Amino acid sequence: MDDRTREHPQRDVAVVGGNVLTLTPQWDGGSVPGTVLVRDGRIVAVGPVSEVPVPADVPVLDATGRWVLPGFVDPHTHLGVHAEGEGWHGADVNEKGEPGGARLRTWDGVDPADQGFADALATGVTTVAVLPGSANVIGGQTSALKTWGGTVEEMLLRAPLGVKSALGENPKKNGSGRGPRTRMGIAAALRDAFAAAQRFAADRERALAAGERPGPATGADRDAEVLARVLDGELLWHQHAHRADDIATAVRLAEEFGHRLVLNHVTEGHRVLDLLRKHGLPAVVGPLLTSRSKPELRHRSLAVPGLLAGAGLRVALTTDHPVVPIQFLPVSAAFAVREGMDPHEALRALTLNPARILGLDDRVGSLAPGLDGDVVVWSGNPLDVMSRALHVVLGGRPVYRWQGRGEVLGTDGTWGTL
Repeated sequence: MDDRTREHPQRDVAVVGGNVLTLTPQWDGGSVPGTVLVRDGRIVAVGPVSEVPVPADVPVLDATGRWVLPGFVDPHTHLGVHAEGEGWHGADVNEKGEPGGARLRTWDGVDPADQGFADALATGVTTVAVLPGSANVIGGQTSALKTWGGTVEEMLLRAPLGVKSALGENPKKNGSGRGPRTRMGIAAALRDAFAAAQRFAADRERALAAGERPGPATGADRDAEVLARVLDGELLWHQHAHRADDIATAVRLAEEFGHRLVLNHVTEGHRVLDLLRKHGLPAVVGPLLTSRSKPELRHRSLAVPGLLAGAGLRVALTTDHPVVPIQFLPVSAAFAVREGMDPHEALRALTLNPARILGLDDRVGSLAPGLDGDVVVWSGNPLDVMSRALHVVLGGRPVYRWQGRGEVLGTDGTWGTL
Protein backbone atom coordinates (compact mmCIF):
# COMPACT_ATOMS: atom_id res chain seq x y z
CA MET A 1 0.00 0.00 0.00
CA ASP A 2 1.44 3.36 -0.94
CA ASP A 3 1.56 6.40 1.37
CA ARG A 4 -1.81 7.69 0.19
CA THR A 5 -3.43 5.00 2.37
CA ARG A 6 -2.78 7.15 5.43
CA GLU A 7 -4.83 9.96 3.93
CA HIS A 8 -7.85 7.76 3.08
CA PRO A 9 -7.91 4.93 5.63
CA GLN A 10 -11.57 4.03 5.43
CA ARG A 11 -13.59 3.31 2.30
CA ASP A 12 -11.65 3.92 -0.94
CA VAL A 13 -8.94 1.72 -2.45
CA ALA A 14 -7.65 0.53 -5.82
CA VAL A 15 -6.17 -2.96 -5.97
CA VAL A 16 -3.92 -2.75 -9.02
CA GLY A 17 -1.92 -5.16 -11.15
CA GLY A 18 -2.94 -8.52 -9.73
CA ASN A 19 -4.36 -11.46 -11.65
CA VAL A 20 -8.05 -10.76 -11.03
CA LEU A 21 -10.47 -13.69 -10.78
CA THR A 22 -13.90 -12.06 -10.66
CA LEU A 23 -15.91 -15.22 -9.82
CA THR A 24 -19.01 -13.57 -11.31
CA PRO A 25 -21.70 -15.80 -12.87
CA GLN A 26 -20.07 -15.06 -16.24
CA TRP A 27 -16.55 -15.93 -15.06
CA ASP A 28 -14.91 -18.36 -17.48
CA GLY A 29 -12.06 -19.44 -15.23
CA GLY A 30 -9.58 -16.93 -16.58
CA SER A 31 -7.71 -14.04 -15.04
CA VAL A 32 -6.08 -10.89 -16.33
CA PRO A 33 -3.77 -8.32 -14.72
CA GLY A 34 -6.34 -5.79 -13.66
CA THR A 35 -7.66 -3.23 -11.25
CA VAL A 36 -10.47 -3.44 -8.71
CA LEU A 37 -11.57 0.08 -7.83
CA VAL A 38 -13.55 0.59 -4.61
CA ARG A 39 -15.18 3.86 -3.63
CA ASP A 40 -17.21 4.46 -0.49
CA GLY A 41 -17.06 0.76 0.32
CA ARG A 42 -18.49 -0.52 -2.99
CA ILE A 43 -16.80 -1.76 -6.14
CA VAL A 44 -17.22 0.76 -8.95
CA ALA A 45 -15.00 -0.78 -11.64
CA VAL A 46 -13.19 -4.03 -12.45
CA GLY A 47 -11.09 -4.55 -15.55
CA PRO A 48 -7.65 -4.54 -17.17
CA VAL A 49 -5.23 -2.01 -15.74
CA SER A 50 -5.31 0.04 -18.94
CA GLU A 51 -9.11 0.32 -18.83
CA VAL A 52 -9.67 1.33 -15.18
CA PRO A 53 -8.08 4.68 -14.34
CA VAL A 54 -7.38 5.29 -10.67
CA PRO A 55 -8.37 8.74 -9.37
CA ALA A 56 -5.51 10.66 -7.77
CA ASP A 57 -7.22 10.72 -4.37
CA VAL A 58 -7.64 6.92 -4.10
CA PRO A 59 -5.02 4.83 -2.23
CA VAL A 60 -3.33 2.15 -4.34
CA LEU A 61 -2.63 -1.40 -3.21
CA ASP A 62 -0.03 -2.92 -5.56
CA ALA A 63 -0.97 -6.55 -6.26
CA THR A 64 1.43 -7.15 -9.15
CA GLY A 65 2.13 -10.85 -9.58
CA ARG A 66 -0.46 -11.83 -6.99
CA TRP A 67 -3.92 -13.40 -7.21
CA VAL A 68 -6.92 -11.16 -6.50
CA LEU A 69 -10.23 -12.73 -5.51
CA PRO A 70 -13.43 -11.77 -3.74
CA GLY A 71 -13.55 -12.49 -0.04
CA PHE A 72 -14.54 -16.05 0.81
CA VAL A 73 -17.96 -16.84 2.26
CA ASP A 74 -18.43 -19.64 4.81
CA PRO A 75 -22.17 -20.43 4.85
CA HIS A 76 -22.27 -22.44 8.10
CA THR A 77 -20.27 -21.36 11.14
CA HIS A 78 -20.70 -20.78 14.84
CA LEU A 79 -18.31 -17.84 14.98
CA GLY A 80 -18.95 -15.60 17.93
CA VAL A 81 -21.41 -17.98 19.58
CA HIS A 82 -19.01 -20.88 20.16
CA ALA A 83 -15.56 -19.55 20.97
CA GLU A 84 -12.63 -21.97 20.86
CA GLY A 85 -10.86 -22.86 24.07
CA GLU A 86 -13.35 -21.20 26.43
CA GLY A 87 -15.56 -24.12 27.43
CA TRP A 88 -18.96 -23.22 28.87
CA HIS A 89 -18.00 -19.54 29.00
CA GLY A 90 -17.87 -19.23 25.22
CA ALA A 91 -20.66 -21.70 24.44
CA ASP A 92 -23.77 -19.73 23.47
CA VAL A 93 -24.63 -21.92 20.50
CA ASN A 94 -27.32 -24.28 21.87
CA GLU A 95 -30.18 -23.09 24.07
CA LYS A 96 -31.13 -26.50 25.43
CA GLY A 97 -33.91 -25.05 27.51
CA GLU A 98 -35.83 -24.43 24.28
CA PRO A 99 -36.72 -27.50 22.17
CA GLY A 100 -38.28 -25.27 19.50
CA GLY A 101 -36.83 -21.80 19.74
CA ALA A 102 -37.43 -20.18 16.36
CA ARG A 103 -37.55 -16.79 18.11
CA LEU A 104 -33.95 -17.15 19.35
CA ARG A 105 -31.48 -14.97 17.41
CA THR A 106 -27.82 -15.81 16.89
CA TRP A 107 -26.77 -12.18 16.66
CA ASP A 108 -27.89 -11.67 20.27
CA GLY A 109 -25.19 -14.14 21.30
CA VAL A 110 -22.28 -13.14 19.06
CA ASP A 111 -19.05 -11.97 20.70
CA PRO A 112 -17.15 -9.82 18.15
CA ALA A 113 -13.97 -10.42 20.17
CA ASP A 114 -13.99 -14.14 19.32
CA GLN A 115 -10.50 -14.91 17.98
CA GLY A 116 -12.12 -16.87 15.18
CA PHE A 117 -13.04 -13.65 13.37
CA ALA A 118 -9.37 -12.66 13.11
CA ASP A 119 -8.52 -16.19 11.98
CA ALA A 120 -11.18 -15.84 9.29
CA LEU A 121 -9.62 -12.64 7.98
CA ALA A 122 -6.20 -14.29 7.84
CA THR A 123 -7.79 -16.92 5.58
CA GLY A 124 -9.48 -14.44 3.28
CA VAL A 125 -12.94 -15.13 4.71
CA THR A 126 -14.86 -11.85 4.83
CA THR A 127 -18.46 -13.08 5.23
CA VAL A 128 -19.89 -15.84 7.39
CA ALA A 129 -23.30 -17.19 8.20
CA VAL A 130 -23.65 -17.70 11.95
CA LEU A 131 -25.99 -20.55 12.86
CA PRO A 132 -27.22 -21.96 16.16
CA GLY A 133 -26.09 -25.47 17.03
CA SER A 134 -27.88 -28.73 16.31
CA ALA A 135 -28.86 -29.85 19.80
CA ASN A 136 -32.46 -28.77 19.23
CA VAL A 137 -34.91 -29.60 16.48
CA ILE A 138 -35.30 -25.85 15.86
CA GLY A 139 -32.26 -23.96 17.04
CA GLY A 140 -33.07 -20.37 16.16
CA GLN A 141 -32.53 -17.65 13.59
CA THR A 142 -29.36 -17.33 11.55
CA SER A 143 -27.44 -14.22 10.54
CA ALA A 144 -24.85 -13.12 7.99
CA LEU A 145 -21.90 -11.18 9.37
CA LYS A 146 -18.76 -9.57 8.06
CA THR A 147 -15.67 -10.78 9.90
CA TRP A 148 -14.42 -7.39 11.11
CA GLY A 149 -16.00 -4.90 13.48
CA GLY A 150 -16.22 -3.81 17.07
CA THR A 151 -19.93 -4.49 17.57
CA VAL A 152 -22.45 -6.87 16.10
CA GLU A 153 -24.23 -3.91 14.52
CA GLU A 154 -21.04 -2.99 12.63
CA MET A 155 -20.65 -6.58 11.41
CA LEU A 156 -24.21 -7.47 10.46
CA LEU A 157 -24.79 -7.98 6.77
CA ARG A 158 -28.27 -9.49 6.98
CA ALA A 159 -30.42 -10.71 9.86
CA PRO A 160 -32.46 -12.72 10.12
CA LEU A 161 -31.16 -14.80 7.25
CA GLY A 162 -33.10 -17.95 8.02
CA VAL A 163 -33.91 -20.53 10.69
CA LYS A 164 -31.72 -23.49 11.65
CA SER A 165 -33.19 -26.95 12.18
CA ALA A 166 -31.55 -30.29 12.88
CA LEU A 167 -32.47 -33.84 11.94
CA GLY A 168 -30.91 -37.06 13.11
CA GLU A 169 -28.40 -37.93 15.76
CA ASN A 170 -27.74 -34.57 17.44
CA PRO A 171 -31.27 -33.57 18.46
CA LYS A 172 -31.98 -37.20 19.41
CA LYS A 173 -29.27 -37.23 22.06
CA ASN A 174 -28.66 -33.58 22.96
CA GLY A 175 -31.97 -31.77 23.16
CA SER A 176 -33.81 -30.62 26.22
CA GLY A 177 -35.75 -33.11 28.32
CA ARG A 178 -38.92 -32.04 26.52
CA GLY A 179 -37.57 -32.76 23.05
CA PRO A 180 -38.17 -35.85 20.86
CA ARG A 181 -35.89 -38.84 21.04
CA THR A 182 -36.52 -40.56 17.69
CA ARG A 183 -36.37 -39.57 14.03
CA MET A 184 -40.12 -39.94 13.70
CA GLY A 185 -40.56 -37.74 16.77
CA ILE A 186 -38.31 -35.08 15.27
CA ALA A 187 -40.26 -35.06 12.00
CA ALA A 188 -43.54 -34.88 13.95
CA ALA A 189 -42.22 -31.93 15.99
CA LEU A 190 -41.37 -30.08 12.79
CA ARG A 191 -44.79 -30.76 11.30
CA ASP A 192 -46.42 -29.53 14.50
CA ALA A 193 -44.34 -26.36 14.43
CA PHE A 194 -45.13 -25.63 10.79
CA ALA A 195 -48.83 -26.35 11.35
CA ALA A 196 -48.82 -23.91 14.28
CA ALA A 197 -47.22 -21.32 12.02
CA GLN A 198 -49.92 -21.85 9.40
CA ARG A 199 -52.63 -21.40 12.04
CA PHE A 200 -50.92 -18.29 13.37
CA ALA A 201 -50.73 -16.77 9.89
CA ALA A 202 -54.39 -17.60 9.19
CA ASP A 203 -55.55 -16.17 12.53
CA ARG A 204 -53.54 -13.01 11.98
CA GLU A 205 -55.03 -12.60 8.52
CA ARG A 206 -58.57 -12.95 9.88
CA ALA A 207 -57.85 -10.52 12.71
CA LEU A 208 -56.45 -7.92 10.35
CA ALA A 209 -59.40 -8.31 8.00
CA ALA A 210 -61.74 -7.76 10.95
CA GLY A 211 -59.81 -4.70 12.09
CA GLU A 212 -58.77 -6.34 15.36
CA ARG A 213 -55.61 -5.42 17.20
CA PRO A 214 -53.39 -8.38 18.13
CA GLY A 215 -52.77 -9.01 21.82
CA PRO A 216 -49.37 -9.38 23.47
CA ALA A 217 -47.31 -12.09 21.76
CA THR A 218 -46.34 -15.12 23.78
CA GLY A 219 -43.17 -17.13 23.22
CA ALA A 220 -45.13 -19.69 21.21
CA ASP A 221 -46.65 -16.91 19.09
CA ARG A 222 -43.25 -15.41 18.41
CA ASP A 223 -41.93 -18.83 17.34
CA ALA A 224 -44.93 -19.28 15.05
CA GLU A 225 -44.52 -15.80 13.61
CA VAL A 226 -40.91 -16.53 12.64
CA LEU A 227 -41.85 -19.87 11.10
CA ALA A 228 -44.64 -18.18 9.16
CA ARG A 229 -41.93 -16.07 7.51
CA VAL A 230 -40.14 -19.31 6.61
CA LEU A 231 -43.31 -20.69 5.03
CA ASP A 232 -43.82 -17.42 3.14
CA GLY A 233 -40.36 -17.88 1.61
CA GLU A 234 -38.96 -14.77 3.27
CA LEU A 235 -36.47 -16.73 5.39
CA LEU A 236 -34.30 -19.72 4.50
CA TRP A 237 -34.64 -23.10 6.20
CA HIS A 238 -31.11 -24.27 7.07
CA GLN A 239 -31.50 -28.04 7.55
CA HIS A 240 -28.78 -29.99 9.36
CA ALA A 241 -28.82 -33.44 7.73
CA HIS A 242 -25.93 -35.90 7.40
CA ARG A 243 -27.50 -39.28 6.71
CA ALA A 244 -29.26 -40.12 3.44
CA ASP A 245 -32.58 -40.87 5.14
CA ASP A 246 -32.45 -37.54 7.00
CA ILE A 247 -31.79 -35.74 3.72
CA ALA A 248 -34.83 -37.48 2.27
CA THR A 249 -36.92 -36.42 5.29
CA ALA A 250 -35.81 -32.82 4.80
CA VAL A 251 -36.93 -32.97 1.16
CA ARG A 252 -40.24 -34.60 2.15
CA LEU A 253 -40.99 -31.83 4.64
CA ALA A 254 -40.09 -29.13 2.12
CA GLU A 255 -42.48 -30.69 -0.37
CA GLU A 256 -45.24 -30.69 2.26
CA PHE A 257 -44.77 -27.12 3.47
CA GLY A 258 -43.05 -25.34 0.58
CA HIS A 259 -40.18 -23.68 2.44
CA ARG A 260 -36.84 -22.72 0.85
CA LEU A 261 -34.65 -25.64 1.85
CA VAL A 262 -30.88 -25.30 2.16
CA LEU A 263 -29.27 -28.63 3.06
CA ASN A 264 -26.32 -28.43 5.42
CA HIS A 265 -23.56 -31.05 5.85
CA VAL A 266 -25.02 -33.47 3.24
CA THR A 267 -22.46 -36.11 4.21
CA GLU A 268 -24.37 -38.87 2.40
CA GLY A 269 -25.62 -36.68 -0.43
CA HIS A 270 -23.99 -38.99 -2.96
CA ARG A 271 -26.32 -41.77 -1.80
CA VAL A 272 -29.44 -39.76 -2.75
CA LEU A 273 -27.99 -37.94 -5.72
CA ASP A 274 -31.03 -38.50 -7.95
CA LEU A 275 -33.31 -37.01 -5.29
CA LEU A 276 -31.14 -33.91 -4.94
CA ARG A 277 -30.84 -33.52 -8.69
CA LYS A 278 -34.60 -33.93 -9.18
CA HIS A 279 -35.30 -31.02 -6.82
CA GLY A 280 -32.24 -28.96 -7.78
CA LEU A 281 -31.37 -28.44 -4.15
CA PRO A 282 -28.30 -26.46 -3.06
CA ALA A 283 -25.86 -28.22 -0.75
CA VAL A 284 -23.61 -26.74 1.92
CA VAL A 285 -21.11 -29.57 2.27
CA GLY A 286 -18.80 -30.16 5.20
CA PRO A 287 -16.95 -30.05 7.40
CA LEU A 288 -14.69 -32.28 5.33
CA LEU A 289 -11.57 -32.41 7.51
CA THR A 290 -13.02 -34.44 10.37
CA SER A 291 -12.70 -37.99 11.59
CA ARG A 292 -15.63 -40.41 11.43
CA SER A 293 -16.40 -39.44 15.01
CA LYS A 294 -20.05 -40.52 15.08
CA PRO A 295 -22.30 -42.95 13.20
CA GLU A 296 -23.69 -40.30 10.85
CA LEU A 297 -20.16 -39.67 9.54
CA ARG A 298 -19.34 -43.26 8.68
CA HIS A 299 -19.66 -42.50 4.95
CA ARG A 300 -17.80 -39.18 5.11
CA SER A 301 -15.84 -38.69 1.89
CA LEU A 302 -13.78 -35.86 0.44
CA ALA A 303 -15.21 -36.81 -2.95
CA VAL A 304 -18.79 -35.73 -2.08
CA PRO A 305 -18.48 -32.05 -3.13
CA GLY A 306 -17.18 -33.06 -6.55
CA LEU A 307 -19.86 -35.69 -7.02
CA LEU A 308 -22.65 -33.23 -6.19
CA ALA A 309 -21.17 -30.43 -8.30
CA GLY A 310 -20.62 -32.87 -11.17
CA ALA A 311 -24.34 -33.67 -11.04
CA GLY A 312 -25.11 -30.01 -11.65
CA LEU A 313 -25.96 -29.04 -8.07
CA ARG A 314 -24.90 -25.73 -6.53
CA VAL A 315 -22.31 -26.65 -3.91
CA ALA A 316 -20.73 -24.55 -1.18
CA LEU A 317 -18.09 -25.67 1.30
CA THR A 318 -18.09 -25.06 5.04
CA THR A 319 -15.83 -25.63 8.02
CA ASP A 320 -18.68 -25.59 10.57
CA HIS A 321 -16.20 -23.57 12.67
CA PRO A 322 -15.12 -24.38 15.34
CA VAL A 323 -15.76 -28.04 14.43
CA VAL A 324 -12.99 -27.46 11.91
CA PRO A 325 -11.09 -24.19 12.33
CA ILE A 326 -12.06 -21.65 9.71
CA GLN A 327 -8.43 -21.37 8.57
CA PHE A 328 -8.95 -24.71 6.79
CA LEU A 329 -11.72 -23.55 4.45
CA PRO A 330 -9.43 -23.23 1.38
CA VAL A 331 -7.63 -26.41 2.43
CA SER A 332 -10.98 -28.20 2.35
CA ALA A 333 -11.46 -26.99 -1.21
CA ALA A 334 -7.98 -28.17 -2.15
CA PHE A 335 -8.71 -31.67 -0.83
CA ALA A 336 -12.04 -31.70 -2.68
CA VAL A 337 -10.16 -30.90 -5.90
CA ARG A 338 -7.69 -33.69 -5.19
CA GLU A 339 -10.67 -36.05 -4.94
CA GLY A 340 -12.19 -34.98 -8.25
CA MET A 341 -13.87 -31.57 -7.90
CA ASP A 342 -13.24 -29.15 -10.75
CA PRO A 343 -10.80 -26.44 -9.52
CA HIS A 344 -12.91 -23.59 -10.85
CA GLU A 345 -16.00 -25.05 -9.20
CA ALA A 346 -14.05 -25.34 -5.95
CA LEU A 347 -13.32 -21.61 -6.06
CA ARG A 348 -17.01 -20.95 -6.73
CA ALA A 349 -17.81 -23.14 -3.71
CA LEU A 350 -15.89 -20.62 -1.57
CA THR A 351 -17.33 -17.47 -3.11
CA LEU A 352 -20.23 -17.13 -5.54
CA ASN A 353 -22.05 -20.36 -4.65
CA PRO A 354 -22.42 -19.76 -0.90
CA ALA A 355 -23.41 -16.16 -1.61
CA ARG A 356 -26.13 -17.35 -3.99
CA ILE A 357 -27.32 -20.10 -1.67
CA LEU A 358 -27.70 -17.61 1.18
CA GLY A 359 -29.25 -14.93 -1.04
CA LEU A 360 -26.31 -12.60 -0.47
CA ASP A 361 -24.97 -12.43 -4.03
CA ASP A 362 -26.29 -8.88 -4.34
CA ARG A 363 -23.60 -7.91 -1.83
CA VAL A 364 -20.77 -10.48 -1.79
CA GLY A 365 -19.28 -13.51 -3.52
CA SER A 366 -17.75 -11.94 -6.63
CA LEU A 367 -15.94 -8.88 -7.90
CA ALA A 368 -18.37 -6.72 -9.84
CA PRO A 369 -19.56 -3.10 -9.79
CA GLY A 370 -22.15 -2.46 -7.11
CA LEU A 371 -20.99 -5.21 -4.76
CA ASP A 372 -19.22 -4.73 -1.45
CA GLY A 373 -15.54 -3.90 -1.73
CA ASP A 374 -14.37 -7.17 -0.14
CA VAL A 375 -11.14 -7.98 -1.95
CA VAL A 376 -8.35 -10.38 -1.02
CA VAL A 377 -4.82 -10.40 -2.42
CA TRP A 378 -3.26 -13.87 -2.32
CA SER A 379 0.39 -14.78 -2.74
CA GLY A 380 -0.70 -17.46 -5.23
CA ASN A 381 -3.53 -19.85 -6.00
CA PRO A 382 -5.67 -20.13 -2.84
CA LEU A 383 -6.03 -23.86 -3.54
CA ASP A 384 -2.29 -24.26 -3.06
CA VAL A 385 -1.80 -24.86 0.67
CA MET A 386 1.44 -22.86 0.55
CA SER A 387 -0.41 -19.71 -0.54
CA ARG A 388 -1.49 -17.14 2.00
CA ALA A 389 -3.73 -14.10 2.11
CA LEU A 390 -1.45 -11.05 2.01
CA HIS A 391 -4.04 -8.28 2.15
CA VAL A 392 -7.72 -8.30 3.03
CA VAL A 393 -9.88 -5.32 2.14
CA LEU A 394 -13.37 -5.33 3.66
CA GLY A 395 -15.82 -2.72 2.44
CA GLY A 396 -12.93 -0.73 0.98
CA ARG A 397 -11.08 -0.74 4.31
CA PRO A 398 -7.77 -2.66 4.63
CA VAL A 399 -8.30 -4.81 7.74
CA TYR A 400 -5.64 -7.53 7.47
CA ARG A 401 -2.09 -7.63 6.14
CA TRP A 402 0.84 -10.02 6.17
CA GLN A 403 4.19 -8.44 6.90
CA GLY A 404 6.18 -11.44 8.04
CA ARG A 405 3.33 -12.02 10.44
CA GLY A 406 -0.39 -11.49 10.34
CA GLU A 407 -1.73 -8.13 11.50
CA VAL A 408 -5.37 -7.14 11.98
CA LEU A 409 -6.66 -3.59 12.06
CA GLY A 410 -8.15 -2.79 15.43
CA THR A 411 -11.37 -0.83 15.71
CA ASP A 412 -9.26 1.95 17.23
CA GLY A 413 -7.43 2.30 13.90
CA THR A 414 -4.15 0.67 15.01
CA TRP A 415 -2.66 -2.55 13.70
CA GLY A 416 -2.15 -5.48 16.06
CA THR A 417 -0.49 -8.87 15.69
CA LEU A 418 -2.87 -11.75 15.00
